[in-house]
Amino acid sequence: MRAYGYKQATETLTENALQAVNIAKPVPAGRDLLVKIEAVSVNPVDTKIRRTVSASAEEIKVLGWDAVGTVVETGKDAQLFKAGDRVFYAGDISRPGTNTEYQLVDERIVGKAPVNLNDCEAAAMPLTSITAYELLFDRLQVAKGTDSKGQVLLITGAAGGVGSILIQLARKLTSLTIVATASRDETQAWVKKMGAHHVIDHSKDLAPQYQALGLDGVDFVASLTHTQVHIAALVDLMKPQSRFGLIDDPGALEVGLLKRKSISLHWEFMYTRPLFNTQDVLRQHEILNEVSSLLDKGELTTTFNTHLGPVNAQNLVEAHRILESGSAIGKIVLAPFEAE
Repeated sequence: MRAYGYKQATETLTENALQAVNIAKPVPAGRDLLVKIEAVSVNPVDTKIRRTVSASAEEIKVLGWDAVGTVVETGKDAQLFKAGDRVFYAGDISRPGTNTEYQLVDERIVGKAPVNLNDCEAAAMPLTSITAYELLFDRLQVAKGTDSKGQVLLITGAAGGVGSILIQLARKLTSLTIVATASRDETQAWVKKMGAHHVIDHSKDLAPQYQALGLDGVDFVASLTHTQVHIAALVDLMKPQSRFGLIDDPGALEVGLLKRKSISLHWEFMYTRPLFNTQDVLRQHEILNEVSSLLDKGELTTTFNTHLGPVNAQNLVEAHRILESGSAIGKIVLAPFEAE
């Protein structure tokens, strides 16, 4: 079967950074599903791994952690899905990725694909939905419904994939006032479309912009990018005993800034549950099914924004280029797999 990957990590993106290879189709066992993939999305994690992680001597490193496809075979212990089911998922960072025609994935981190979305629209959703949902409800422990009324969520870098669905989840499932940051006209328009109540520019001083909104201090921060740049300004805006969540890898972080206000720090990494096979790993199946239901009801909208064409090495490299440029809005999707 066709897959796209590399042998050697490359900090600098070249046209040959990802290449087509032929590998054996895997065989499912246990609770694994064998999925024929129809569409994939590309995420910042793909570029990070390509830059830093080389393949072992015997393998090709296959990236990709977003897919929609059809179950073609199941392991003997599978209980949640059967052959013919249409599914979507983000997968497990410790296993080969989605940039391959067929993939094995543990059914406990797989959801039923939304019926009312096409392949591109559905493939955009899993990784960012799980990340946003876990950050909002499992890490920051925001209360659903009206119990969060009067509280403020500030999201920095809100126009990307995670921010786009995080805004929607907060708007639909909570009573939070949502303040999103975006620095360009087109990204500001996008986050407003996603449902942000207020938008401010993170390329400028945050304090006067936030104060002009007439809101009290911030109860929850979701820092999605450049946390090390914004942390001091964000802490200044936060209430005592509030909660600070992040998803990026900022390197050295001045966590001492949180002490005076007793601000708690929460780091979200959506691969934790599958990576460590935690007792609650089935939660990701449940999250994806809830997101799928909300999408089918029209209560959430897909964050799919760019279709680069079929899955091939050239288009995957272009997706990496766009993500590394910092210019992406919403999600980048490739479909279908290029015919041999």
